[in-house]
Amino acid sequence: MQFFSDNTAPVHPAIWQALAAADGVDSAYDGDALSQALDARFSELFEREVAVVWSSTGTSANALALALLCPPYGGILAHDEAHIVVDECGAVELATGGARLLTCPGDGAKLNVAELQARIARLGKAVHHTKPFAVSIANATEYGLIYRPDEVAAIGAFCREHGLSLHMDGARFANALVRLNATPADLSWRAGVDALSFGFTKNGAMNAEALILFDPARADEAKRRRKRAGHLLSKGRYIAAQLHAMLEGDLWLVNARTANEAAVPLAQAAGDRLIHPAEANMLFVRFSPAEAAHLRAQGFGFHDAGPGAARLVTSWHHRVEDVAPFAAAIAAL
Repeated sequence: MQFFSDNTAPVHPAIWQALAAADGVDSAYDGDALSQALDARFSELFEREVAVVWSSTGTSANALALALLCPPYGGILAHDEAHIVVDECGAVELATGGARLLTCPGDGAKLNVAELQARIARLGKAVHHTKPFAVSIANATEYGLIYRPDEVAAIGAFCREHGLSLHMDGARFANALVRLNATPADLSWRAGVDALSFGFTKNGAMNAEALILFDPARADEAKRRRKRAGHLLSKGRYIAAQLHAMLEGDLWLVNARTANEAAVPLAQAAGDRLIHPAEANMLFVRFSPAEAAHLRAQGFGFHDAGPGAARLVTSWHHRVEDVAPFAAAIAAL
């Protein structure tokens, strides 16, 4: 009973089947039939023309997206605890050639227009000060909270007012969508998002992410930057095959819904131990060191999240009945 991360979950059987089906001779890099079909497939999903650049890691997708949106001398507004700030080892700074991450506070790792406005007001406009070019938000956030379409739209409008681009780190984009019962378009370009790092690895794929560009004219630059950064795989059809398999029969939504539903009994058992509202598949719960040790002694695995706190993450392979023993153990504390 491991709840460390949805990265620790196994690969979905449909992905293995898709990889086996793709295991033939085809063109290298982006020239294969599966890669060539991605733009049309995702354009249908997003209800408009998009360009898709596949990647094998979420970090590379985020860094590549922001390198397109911000020059080396610019700044990127993001939350203090955003993944690109805390957990990506300066990848954005490297990919952009030196752009600065300008951080802001916000409850549950969510940005809001008031904090963004205050941060811009403090920057100054002289040549001595960093000029912001983009905003980056994560949906769901590092604390499992979800931006609603109107919240994204408010930030999107702020970006347009200030001449900024908007990037969304969607490592758990699917989990946010199924919770809201929203469409991909409503939570992205219709709300002002310019580039989306669409995550699949946490949701059942082996190593597949899709950078969605809502301005297809940026695709050539994105692909050249991907090559220069060493992320253009010669056998890219195996990444593309995973993306197609995740979309087939809405597997990406089925998996995300399963993960979200498995988190519900854990949240109910935790009750007022919850530190943040349980909105997706990631919970932050108050456990004393003795309580955490007691749970681990029973075989339940999870990460600490600071003194007296733990992070619990459910995945596509967790069913509600599977997590019942852990829920019972939490309720019994």
